[in-house]
Amino acid sequence: MSPELIFGSFLIYTFIIFSISWFTSRKADNQSFFIGNHKSPWFVVAYGMIGASLSGVTFISIPGWVGDTGFSYFIIVLGYVVGYAVISTVLLPMYYKLNLTSIYTYLGIRFGNFSYKTGAVYFLISRIIGASFRMFLVVSVLQVFVFDYFKIPFWVTVTIFMGLIQLYTLKGGIKTIIWTDTLQTTFMLGAVIATIVIIVNHMDIRMIDAISGVWNSTLSETIIIDINSKQNFIKLFLSGVFITIVMTGLDQDMMQKNLSCSNLKDAQKNMTTLSLILIPVNLIFLFLGALLFLYSGHFNIASPLSSDHVFPDIAFNYLGTAAGIVFIIGLISAAYSSADSALTSLTTSFSIDILELDKKHADDEKLLKKKRYIVHVAMSIIIIFVILLFKIINNQAVIAQLFTFAGYTYGPLLGLYAFGLLTKFKAHDKLVPVIAIIAPVLSYFISHYSTIYLKGYEIGFELLIINGALAFIGLYLTRKKTT
Repeated sequence: MSPELIFGSFLIYTFIIFSISWFTSRKADNQSFFIGNHKSPWFVVAYGMIGASLSGVTFISIPGWVGDTGFSYFIIVLGYVVGYAVISTVLLPMYYKLNLTSIYTYLGIRFGNFSYKTGAVYFLISRIIGASFRMFLVVSVLQVFVFDYFKIPFWVTVTIFMGLIQLYTLKGGIKTIIWTDTLQTTFMLGAVIATIVIIVNHMDIRMIDAISGVWNSTLSETIIIDINSKQNFIKLFLSGVFITIVMTGLDQDMMQKNLSCSNLKDAQKNMTTLSLILIPVNLIFLFLGALLFLYSGHFNIASPLSSDHVFPDIAFNYLGTAAGIVFIIGLISAAYSSADSALTSLTTSFSIDILELDKKHADDEKLLKKKRYIVHVAMSIIIIFVILLFKIINNQAVIAQLFTFAGYTYGPLLGLYAFGLLTKFKAHDKLVPVIAIIAPVLSYFISHYSTIYLKGYEIGFELLIINGALAFIGLYLTRKKTT
């Protein structure tokens, strides 16, 4: 497939996104940007959040990951369902009861200003790293298969993407993203299903034969019993539960969309619907991954060096023009959905939690908007820098790196919220930042030396649980005597 055709598809898709942005951002104000004026239809939010939850990580990394880990990721997905139930029944009612714009305001109400700022800072770090991971994955694929052909440097490619995302989210914010996510979800899912059909036709087999072939292969292995393995099913299930709680329920990016719903009941409908839909959707992605490896074996195709390039390599070089166009549209959808809501939530959190612009300029809409624009641009520049830094150090599948980093950065948030919701104790507010630093450091050493001191036990994604538990213990040991 020619790079010119790929680039043309990119331009057409971008034009559609900007058209939606123009339509949705008319008469938008600061409340539109932050919480969509509480007018977002819950079913639109739920459908759009499928794409936001999947992003480029699921689109590219999970199909490639099947070659190393089989269907074991599906156990994490089952854990997601339990995690979403906790969010729906525990966190959302609390957020709506307190009428929050930033969810970290809860920490200020419960513990004090140091806790509030600590929670916000850890979110900023977590989301910047997470958004950069996702964006890096997608842009690096486009760089290899398209922009290298035009001799465009990687840093220019990244800057162009972030510049476009900044422009279409600058005015409407969450009000715009609710609708662009809907488009991006549609194209992403459509691309995966279309690719599966094309692969089956290329292999000249029936769909039932493809399903049978995947089922009978080692690629479909799901439950791994070995307790020392990172892929042990108990570890993965519990990790899925807590990953969802922290990366959705304690994440301003994901919760900002829920808080844009008109009421709590609609937000809960959104969460329940999303959790149920993600099961078959992720199963389809895993099926695609297995099918890609069976296709490679069928036609003796050598696997690329990076597992993240398995899907794009076959789509661009072996399946024909139609498959290439389908893939590029799905990939661009993943690229935009990876960063647009992240950029909006980062702007929201930094503006409200760190700078407190909503309090300082409550009566000056124009000045608040002007300063919000400055923050928006600054966040784009930071993400660009982190993506370029990540290109230097990247050496494994992005999905694995994403969950590992989440274990370190979201752990203190998990401990803080658990201590606030499960106990009636007061924390020593000024000690909270110290505890939030010590817990990840201890977690690192525990993870690093676990195989030596725990008889070969290898810590995987349960690192998040360990980190959160250490933060909780630290808060308990330094608690105030009053409740």
